[in-house]
Amino acid sequence: MASFQFPGQTRFYSGKVRDVYTIQDQLLVMVASDRISAFDVILPRPIPFKGQVLNQIAAYMLKATSDICPNWLLDVPAPNVSIGKKCIPFKIEMVVRGNLTGHAWRTYSAGKRELCGVQMPEGMKENDYFPAPIITPSTKAEQGHDEDISANEIIANGLATAKEWEILSDYTLQLFTRGKQLAAQRGLILVDTKYEFGKIGDTICLMDEIHTPDSSRYFYAEGFEERQAKGERQKQLSKEFVREWLIANNFMGKEGQTVPVMTDEWVNTISQRYIELYEKVIGDSFIPQPLSDEDTYQRITASLASLS
Repeated sequence: MASFQFPGQTRFYSGKVRDVYTIQDQLLVMVASDRISAFDVILPRPIPFKGQVLNQIAAYMLKATSDICPNWLLDVPAPNVSIGKKCIPFKIEMVVRGNLTGHAWRTYSAGKRELCGVQMPEGMKENDYFPAPIITPSTKAEQGHDEDISANEIIANGLATAKEWEILSDYTLQLFTRGKQLAAQRGLILVDTKYEFGKIGDTICLMDEIHTPDSSRYFYAEGFEERQAKGERQKQLSKEFVREWLIANNFMGKEGQTVPVMTDEWVNTISQRYIELYEKVIGDSFIPQPLSDEDTYQRITASLASLS
């Protein structure tokens, strides 16, 4: 994917999977690439239509939650492009968990009962529901890994005021409740996810993507209780299968490790899994819309002209 130069462009940033253009310090053009990352490493081959899948799920979910809190999104001029308002981001990720899974389970199984200042009950099994969803924030690292942080530490370190934390927590739990409702309609359980927020003036806005398989974990609802009762692994919908493949091939992003070779067949498998994710989460057929760089550029510049 080419990098563009737009009228009024004041900044360009290429992230692990997205390219972000700042326009006159007021708007962001976010281009979701087909790059895929795991363990904080960009894998060597792009995944066809991954950018479109993630961008369109995020746009759908932002629209479906816009009554809960303001969000950054203004337009989706191309299948893999979103344009929205530039916010001053809070340097934290609001991670919310409905089930004891992933990092929470690893912490729990190591004998700890506190995560980010939140107490976890005794006697839980992997993937059990928490009595109520818990918020386990992390710092948003510019480089390296994000780190767990408690609400008290967030306030003490000036990452948010006590009042801002109250609003962020309230929005997070309301968004998670809506996300779980939307998932349930599709026969899914939204297990955990993360939200990012920023400010425009004094207004707190939801930023970035939400409820996508890259930022969230979904379980299939059918058979969930039976699998729990038998201690079986839950059937899930996320990019966890990519991480599992990497681990099976001795790669976890550590120094000296080499990313395994991605065959054409495996790249196609990942692409099909992302399309399956889209269709399951949205409940609609996925329509691939490959665009040339020139077409993408024209659509973005037309949108920017109409927004200015």
